[in-house]
Amino acid sequence: MGLVIIFPLIALLAAYGAFKELKNKNFLGAFWGAASFFVLGWFTVMTVLYHGIPTGTH
Repeated sequence: MGLVIIFPLIALLAAYGAFKELKNKNFLGAFWGAASFFVLGWFTVMTVLYHGIPTGTH
């Protein structure tokens, strides 16, 4: 269940990196940051849908 926590954190960092590199006009870095954001964002959504949000009690 740690993936539900790790995936969104990395996706947010990738979005920040993509925006920062777009401001610096580094388009290859912005592309890879945006691609990482979309892939990890999709993994986050699907993990939450299929496994739920961790409650801490099992």
